[in-house]
Amino acid sequence: MGYISGRMPWKEVTDMEEKLRFVSLLKTDCYTLTELCEQFGISRKTGYKYLERYEESGAKGLEPRSHRTKACPHRTDQDVERLIVSERQLHRTWGPKKLQKLLEVRHGIESPPACSTIGEILKRHGLSVPRRRKPGIYHALNHELTIPNQPNHVWTVDFKGWFTLGNGSRCDPLTVCDRYSHYILCCEAQPNQQFGLTHRTFQSVMGKHGLPQVIRVDHGTPFASYGLGRFSQLSIWWVEQGIEVEFTRIAHPQDNGSHERMHRDLKAECVTPLCENLGAQQKRFDRWRNEYNHERPHEALDQETPAQVYRPSHRKMDENQLKIIYPKNYRVKQVSTSGFLSHEGHNYHVGEVFSGKTVGLFVNRRGITELHYANIHLGNLHYDPEERFRPTASIVPPDRNPTTKNKVTK
Repeated sequence: MGYISGRMPWKEVTDMEEKLRFVSLLKTDCYTLTELCEQFGISRKTGYKYLERYEESGAKGLEPRSHRTKACPHRTDQDVERLIVSERQLHRTWGPKKLQKLLEVRHGIESPPACSTIGEILKRHGLSVPRRRKPGIYHALNHELTIPNQPNHVWTVDFKGWFTLGNGSRCDPLTVCDRYSHYILCCEAQPNQQFGLTHRTFQSVMGKHGLPQVIRVDHGTPFASYGLGRFSQLSIWWVEQGIEVEFTRIAHPQDNGSHERMHRDLKAECVTPLCENLGAQQKRFDRWRNEYNHERPHEALDQETPAQVYRPSHRKMDENQLKIIYPKNYRVKQVSTSGFLSHEGHNYHVGEVFSGKTVGLFVNRRGITELHYANIHLGNLHYDPEERFRPTASIVPPDRNPTTKNKVTK
């Protein structure tokens, strides 16, 4: 006769059943509390606690209890929490520091929640997105770039990447920002990046805000070219206004890092959803620029707004053609309409951006003929039948070139 053999499974006992068994055995008076505590592996304090709760509420008193505090005197008021959530929904790119300043300034809350508390509130409501940081991508600011010490010392200029509007037309946002105060001077929805329209935009901006000392741009059009010194028709016009043009390094967006950071906010808050046409897009840009300048606190400004720091420039734009005066020991020549310079029986191709411009030739102590335009050392004359002109390796700014004394006057 066959049979089935096997092991019986262990009976699983819950914590509640163990507690009831402990109290039941204790009630029989057959065991002392110390003996039962040793048998069940609990302390005498815990044993007395189970007995006390059972006598007060019966078996229900042995059920697990929540350890959550019944009251929290430091808990953020619900109205303040709702206010934080609503402001975050209005300002999608603002972090805890900016929201904290907004609660204090706009809503009159004298002691707003800490930034860490605001961050937890945003996380709890699903409004905080963790950022993936890539260490080592961005480096320190190029030491050769000008560090501004007052408003209008350095303007940063760039085109935000173009995008297509609802009606299929193209939008090229041109942005101009004061590097010191982070004040956005211009956010123009242009249909292209051509010189004519960009020139008119700068005439309007400079007519309203005055002139900076330095304009910092990248090597894109219409700011730069492949000619001498990388100057374009637009950057030459800046030089004629007495402005120093400063080019960032190629493929180094960190040289204009604050401007690129502003573009990220611009894209997040002004591009989606798409506007139907340029007029509607410009209205959205204007609203955003006003909020950025007058309402949005900036961490680099100790949570002040850019409008609280920025002041218009006292240097005014001159619409008339400016005459460049060179030192007496310079030989002044005029570039032909085709961009060539004639000197000592040879023709040198200077570039069409300099056509009709007067340049200065200076023979230095080594006997090398230097070519200057305004206060810029463009290069050295070196005749080559094939190259016709050989520029210097780099452009020397006027304050680092003691032999350059040219100036721009009316």
